[in-house]
Amino acid sequence: MQYSIIIPAYNESRRIVPTLNKVLVYLAEQGWDAELIVVNDGSRDDTAEIVRRFVEKNPMMRLVENPGNRGKGYSVRNGMLNARGDVVLFSDADLSSPIQEAAKLFEAIANGADVAIGSRWMNAELQIERQPLYRQLCGRLFNVTLRVVLGLKYKDTQCGFKAFTARAARAIFPLQTIERWSFDAELIFLAQKQGLKVVEVPVEWAHDEKTTIRPLRDGTRMFFEVLKIRWNATTGKYSQRRAGSRAPSL
Repeated sequence: MQYSIIIPAYNESRRIVPTLNKVLVYLAEQGWDAELIVVNDGSRDDTAEIVRRFVEKNPMMRLVENPGNRGKGYSVRNGMLNARGDVVLFSDADLSSPIQEAAKLFEAIANGADVAIGSRWMNAELQIERQPLYRQLCGRLFNVTLRVVLGLKYKDTQCGFKAFTARAARAIFPLQTIERWSFDAELIFLAQKQGLKVVEVPVEWAHDEKTTIRPLRDGTRMFFEVLKIRWNATTGKYSQRRAGSRAPSL
């Protein structure tokens, strides 16, 4: 069994070093056959140079470059479609969910899940540091929107900690159209639409004050992205993409 860990990164020079060190140490401790992929999303700082120095010393690492700044969703897709593992996980660069929590998602996959999604709200006691109240409220409103518009009845779709079997990744990611904040919801919607088994797993998590999301601006954008997902499904766009795409082997 080979595992792939994907970390999307945009202007992460201040925290990418401790993140990579933690992930590399953890993978070495587990003794897994694993690869670590960092996807640079057109960073304007020296994120890519830092990662290249790590790659030179760590043969299990790779750097994937986006064609400019395309968004987190594009970065995750780019990493997934370049991964070689039997099980592929993506994690936020700030490790809001500690990399040790990956074992929980991998266990869910081993027990038959096609997709395992980390959840901050299945067991709120696992939250080391909670979001500000206004962000919790925005999250709740977005969750209600997903239930009404897309029929997604999960407590948390937006946690940046998710794992996929290679088969599920091949089925889902070539169909993805959302490149920014609502891509998580689209991935889960596509998995559900294709009859894949999605399991929500409670994970430890801590809010990062350095997060770049702006509730009003990005919340509005996310709402329209959700409408786009529904429109794509209603008009058959996903079926057209499936017919016209050739999924890369992972």
